[in-house]
Amino acid sequence: MTRHLVARRDLVCSLEEPGWNYGHERSPFYRHALANGATWVIYNRRMMPVSMTNADRFQAYWALRKGVVRLDTGELPTEFHGPDAERLLDRLLTRDVSKMKPGRSAYGVACWPDGGVLVDGILIRLAGDRFWYVQADGDFVGWARAHGLDMDVDISDPRSWVHQIQGPKAFDVLAEACDDGMPEGFRYFDAREVTMGGQPVLITRTGWTGELGFEVYTRASVDCEALWAHVTAAGARHGMLDIGLDGMDIRRIEAAILNNGSDVDHTTSAWAAGLAPFVDLAKSDFFGRDALEAMTNRRTRMYGITCKAAEPLIGGPVARNGGEIGRITASGWSPFLGRGVAYVQLARADDSEPRSVEVMGFDVAMHPATIVDLPFYDREKKIPRGIEVATW
Repeated sequence: MTRHLVARRDLVCSLEEPGWNYGHERSPFYRHALANGATWVIYNRRMMPVSMTNADRFQAYWALRKGVVRLDTGELPTEFHGPDAERLLDRLLTRDVSKMKPGRSAYGVACWPDGGVLVDGILIRLAGDRFWYVQADGDFVGWARAHGLDMDVDISDPRSWVHQIQGPKAFDVLAEACDDGMPEGFRYFDAREVTMGGQPVLITRTGWTGELGFEVYTRASVDCEALWAHVTAAGARHGMLDIGLDGMDIRRIEAAILNNGSDVDHTTSAWAAGLAPFVDLAKSDFFGRDALEAMTNRRTRMYGITCKAAEPLIGGPVARNGGEIGRITASGWSPFLGRGVAYVQLARADDSEPRSVEVMGFDVAMHPATIVDLPFYDREKKIPRGIEVATW
C-alpha cells in the first residue's frame, strides 16, 4: 500500500497585490466572505469559500445542525430554452425529464456513452420550454452545446449566482426574507419565483446538507448588495452564521451527498456510484443507456466508513487482512456520531463484506474501521423534508 508522507490540502487566498488573476470568477458576494477571512476553492471556475475565521468547521457544523447557516456556492446554472429543450435534456440526463412539471426541480445525472458519470446537479423546470440545470463541477456545458446543435434550443448563461441557507431555522429566515412571507405549500424540491427586499430571485427547496433549507438564485437584474443586506438582516434575527464549505462538507458526507470529480468521475459507472435510483432504463435513449443496460453487475461500490479512533485520510487506503480493497474519497470528523466518517470507493462491490476493515487516518497510521451502508442516518430524508427535527 502507498503511504502518504503528509496530509495537506490546497486552497486559494486573496492577496492585496497585482499579478496573475485570470481563469476564475468572483461571486458578487465575494467581499463579505473576504471580510470573514475566507479561503476558497475554484469550482466551476468560480471561487467558493471553504474556511472562515469567524467559525471553525465544528462551530459551523453545529450552527447548521441546530440553527441556520448561509454558504455562497460555486454551483453553475445553465439555461435551456426552446421547443427542443426537454428533448435535449432527456437525451443528456439519465432520468425522464418529460415527467417534470413547471415549478419543480429534481436531481439529475449525466453520463458519458460508456456509462461513466459526467456530472450531476439540480434540474429546474421553469416553464414547458425553459429549464435551468445547476451543475456541480464538470464539463457539462460544452457537451450539451455540441449535442444541441441540430435542435431548436438556446443554451445560455443566465449569470446567476447561488447561495444556500440551511438548518432547522432556515424557513424562519425564508419567511422574513420573502416580501410576501413564506411561500405557500413550498414542498421538497419545489421551485418558486419570489422577491426579497424588492429583488426578484428564484428559490428551490434543495441543498447540499441533508438539513431543512433552500437555495437562492440571483437574476441578472438583481442588486446583489441590496439582496445580501436584506437576507442578512432577516437571518440576523435567527442567529444565521455565514460559513465556508468545511462545516457543510461533514454534514453532506453524513447525508450521502456525492461530490462530482472526487467521489465519482468518468471512471465510475452510475451503478458503481450508487446512483441506480436516478437511472431510468425505461427511457428510449440517453447517453450511457446502452452501456448501463449491458452491465450485469449493477451493485454500488460506494460505501461509508466509520472510525472511532481517527478521521480517515482523503485518498488513503482501506484494507482488509493487509490487502487494499478501496480508497477514501471524502472524510470528516462527525461531532454528532462522535467518530470519523468517510466514503470509500471499493475496487470491487464484493469487497463490502465482511464489514471490519482498517483505514489510514490523518496521522498516517492504520486504524480499525467499519464499512456501513449510506447514508449514515436519516435514510428516508425526514430532516430535509421537514418531517423530523433532530433533538439534542
